[in-house]
Amino acid sequence: MRTDRVVYSSFSGWVDAPTDVRPAVDGDIACRVAVIGGGVGGMSTALRLAQRGQDVVLVEAEFCGYGASSRNAGQLAGAPGGDLQLLNLLSRRKMPGMMRLAEHAAAHVEDFIGTHGIDCDYEATGNAFAAVSRGQMGRVRRVAKIVTRAGGRVEVGTAAELGIPRGFVGGMREVVGGRMNPGRFSLGMRQVLLESTARVFEKTKVTEVVRDGGQVVLTTPGGRVRADHVVLATNAYAGEWGITPRHLSVPIYVIEVETEPIDPARIAALGWTSGMGLVTQHAIMENYRLTPRGTIVFGVRRLERGTGHPLPDKVPDAALVEELAGAFARRFPSLSDVAIERAWGGWIAITSSWLPLAGRLGDDIHYSIACNGHGLAQAPYVGTLIADAIVDGERHEDLQTLWHEKPRFPRPMMMGRAGLRMIWAYDRLLDLVNGSRRNARRGAVRLD
Repeated sequence: MRTDRVVYSSFSGWVDAPTDVRPAVDGDIACRVAVIGGGVGGMSTALRLAQRGQDVVLVEAEFCGYGASSRNAGQLAGAPGGDLQLLNLLSRRKMPGMMRLAEHAAAHVEDFIGTHGIDCDYEATGNAFAAVSRGQMGRVRRVAKIVTRAGGRVEVGTAAELGIPRGFVGGMREVVGGRMNPGRFSLGMRQVLLESTARVFEKTKVTEVVRDGGQVVLTTPGGRVRADHVVLATNAYAGEWGITPRHLSVPIYVIEVETEPIDPARIAALGWTSGMGLVTQHAIMENYRLTPRGTIVFGVRRLERGTGHPLPDKVPDAALVEELAGAFARRFPSLSDVAIERAWGGWIAITSSWLPLAGRLGDDIHYSIACNGHGLAQAPYVGTLIADAIVDGERHEDLQTLWHEKPRFPRPMMMGRAGLRMIWAYDRLLDLVNGSRRNARRGAVRLD
């Protein structure tokens, strides 16, 4: 697979940056609620507060939708993320609530898209937990039982039955959810927010968060924002201030790449009739999905841990792009001559439990980590629930499922560089012995 002409980006490959970036904070501002972070979580929080008549200010270091919200694989998940077998072992009582939250979150985003007419290429295809080997298919069946027992809606089948590429053994389809262009969705949400009564300040980096005189004060290069309540909606960037709970999350850099446009006949030959996004059952997933422009976007496979704050704004490492290209060629042998056209990446947050979480510091600062690799649906929904909790003084049952009464979190296990390298090596060892390459070759159909 050719990688000699890749265009690397520190933003997203899904959409161009907006041309109407809002001015930064200039002087001192007072408000009832300040939201830090303009991702889909922060924007949803601010928008809901505005809709409920609150005086709300949102501050964003770049522009709303700049971060991981617009850079992911664009799969709207209808089931919890992470290792569901491990989550079921450690948090079995939480699984029904987590499943309910995941499905409600997907429905919330679908309703938002329809209500506001956001053109983001959304298709309710569902998503597939795809198995590259018989061993992974066994894992799929175990996960399906966990999901079904928790009240989720899934279908298990062969590749042909699910309509996924025939090089895969089979998988599990999430009935809820689908695929979209996350860049268009993020910027569509930004436009809705800008048309609301919320005061939005972009190019405004918060350098300090402190309490003063019964309020919370945000310090920025251009002035201060004083608020009665503050929402930390900064995902991977939350560790930049001392007020953030220790071990709240680990910042992880993940990348996505996109092929050049592919002949439709060659795509059709894969047997990918459902158009579902695919997530493999490796310890660190690989994801693959078709786009309306006739390309395939794929990524992850290896996680890179941030070593400290502030996190660098960077482009993907060429060696990781090469590795992803090699994996693509092995999964889709008939497309091994296709070139990669672009590559981008972004920082996400992973919690020690791999579960989304939310909580409060005192009575005036709310925080959440709703990503964990499946935040496209969960982050907007949780943001909306936090806004309602601030206004109403009580928490929705879905928010309560994530709630931590005390901001104490264990040190993340296996999330250091050595641990992540070990997980990556384990996946690669299994790929050498599990027959996945043979399955891919058998499923390949070449067009002469």
